[in-house]
Amino acid sequence: MAMTNSRKIIANHGVAWEGAFGYAQALQVKDTIYISGQLSHNGQGKLIAPAALNDQGRPVDFMQMEAQIRQTYVNAKKLLAEFGATLDDVVEETLFVLDVPSAFVAGSQVRKEMYGTDTPTVASNLIGVTALAFPEQIVEITFRAVLDMPAAT
Repeated sequence: MAMTNSRKIIANHGVAWEGAFGYAQALQVKDTIYISGQLSHNGQGKLIAPAALNDQGRPVDFMQMEAQIRQTYVNAKKLLAEFGATLDDVVEETLFVLDVPSAFVAGSQVRKEMYGTDTPTVASNLIGVTALAFPEQIVEITFRAVLDMPAAT
């Protein structure tokens, strides 16, 4: 975790594309944490459960959706922990997916598992897109969390 100035605290995973694209994985301003689009990579930046590609470089199917969503939540939880937060602090999430029907089925299960309840108290958006950053990537999730502010003394 690092301070960029007196108003922003940032956290990164340390993967190559942070510097290549030039962004922070997560930043906190006052009581709000903004988490950039997360994907299913490990600590070295290798994609977990990459989708198989056809001759045109497009996913053959979306069978890896559940595994990719699960690892994406794991990565978000690591970033939240950098700020002393958990998924309980998340107020909004947006899932960007290549296939809405498979994401709805997989996401329904994984979200309940990750939030630890059948009805997570979080605003959620599920948006179908035509492409993501990497060809083997079929999901990306952004998060917004709000921390309790300490009482003024």
